[in-house]
Amino acid sequence: MLDEVVDLSRLQFAATALYHFLFVPLTLGMVWLLVIMESVWVMTGRQVYQDMTRFWGKLFGINFALGVTTGITMEFQFGTNWAYYSHYVGDIFGAPLAIEGLMAFFLESTMIGLFFFGWDRLSRRQHLLVTVLMAIGTNLSALWILIANGWMQNPVGAEFSYQTMRMEMTSFWDVVFNPVAQAKFVHTVSAGYVTGAMFVLSISSWYLLRGRDVEFAKKSFRIAAAFGFASVCSVIVLGDESGYSVGESQQAKLAAMEAMWHTEPAPASFNLVAWPDEAGMKNDWSVEIPWVMGLIGTRSVSKEIPGIHEIVSANRARIVSGQQAVVALEALRADRTDRAALARLEAYKADLGFGLLLKKYTANVAEATPEMIDAAARDTVPKVAPMFWSFRLMVALGLSMLMLFGWALWTSVHGTFTRSPRMLRLALYSLPLPWMACEVGWVVAEYGRQPWTIYGVLPTRLSVSALSEATLYGSLAGFVGFYTVLLCVELYLMVRFARQGPGSLGTGRYANEVHAL
Repeated sequence: MLDEVVDLSRLQFAATALYHFLFVPLTLGMVWLLVIMESVWVMTGRQVYQDMTRFWGKLFGINFALGVTTGITMEFQFGTNWAYYSHYVGDIFGAPLAIEGLMAFFLESTMIGLFFFGWDRLSRRQHLLVTVLMAIGTNLSALWILIANGWMQNPVGAEFSYQTMRMEMTSFWDVVFNPVAQAKFVHTVSAGYVTGAMFVLSISSWYLLRGRDVEFAKKSFRIAAAFGFASVCSVIVLGDESGYSVGESQQAKLAAMEAMWHTEPAPASFNLVAWPDEAGMKNDWSVEIPWVMGLIGTRSVSKEIPGIHEIVSANRARIVSGQQAVVALEALRADRTDRAALARLEAYKADLGFGLLLKKYTANVAEATPEMIDAAARDTVPKVAPMFWSFRLMVALGLSMLMLFGWALWTSVHGTFTRSPRMLRLALYSLPLPWMACEVGWVVAEYGRQPWTIYGVLPTRLSVSALSEATLYGSLAGFVGFYTVLLCVELYLMVRFARQGPGSLGTGRYANEVHAL
């Protein structure tokens, strides 16, 4: 059945994306910590900072190598599992991915090779330049990928052509400077910086709790605390900007995130916690904070935020309009010279994607019943409960890390962190938090786009390849198994080299002596 093919294709891509995103944030964050550590070495000449760069760089390299392996296969899925998607929007979506490969990935990969093998062949300043270029390449890679993803969320700079029967780019620069893509980029990379900082902070705390490599760990801790605090503040500020852009371009996603069923008088209240009732399209109970959602979502006290009922009603009208566009398009497929059909398509083309939602319920869109239109309109809002709770978990994790990094920075400035085992243990046990926040953040971003692959343009149901269920079950099992092996390899290597500590550099400067805190 087509429904199962769609669900399995979505599940496979979600599984591979979530696995891949276990590696990406650490790469984004660690690389700038390496730049900071090596910059201090170049400026001061103190050997410990070079050792820090080389040791943390080794852990960065392990993560990068396995992250690349998990990322390469994802792009092939667009052709294998999402063939119609690739045909329909490939000319637009493929452009930033091609630039990412040709520009960012090649730069990043080349500089990583020089980083590891250039210590004895390059001067200090030359090697620092390599590290900076490696960091730039890593972030450029994230930029172009998120430009592609941002276009899926807010498809600007493109329009449908009846002659080619697919989307075509009208403005490359509109795609590049898409406000949703830019907001996603800064928010995502900031989350990666937090992840890198937490990684260094947690492992440094483990060394300090064991009383080993104390001077090395103290300096690593201080850098991670300062970088992490600045980064988590950026995540919160830029997350607010990202949320505002969602409110501008994806009102259904914002309403689902906030379990806002009805439009409230401005400024709207914020549901701190609630119990959404999907069937009744209401909240059984909620704890509200007046005005807050209106101020955050609109940055005004007079602009309303539409509720789910009103969004569904507005989208129903767009589906009725889009029904006319689909009928006209089918007439043009039969006769490209049909001027009446062309005029009709041009009149309703803006809602073509909404009309395509009816394909879920009938092959002949012209014969769609009012009940089918109602069902399609309800489909335009993602499930509320997963969105509502995932968003709140992400926010709670972010605030927890803000308090942790604030505490770590405070004790770092006052030089008391080595005498605070409680804080060090908290830092150690908090190691998984940024990964959890990143994963649920991607759930909010991607699940909240449903039922679209390209928001308002191409429904997910129409994007899949003609594959059998057996093929999808087999490939899904293969991907999950392979990625699980890679994750286990990553964890084994990370734990092994972290336990060895800077003594693994083989310099003889670290004997891992144990000291009492």
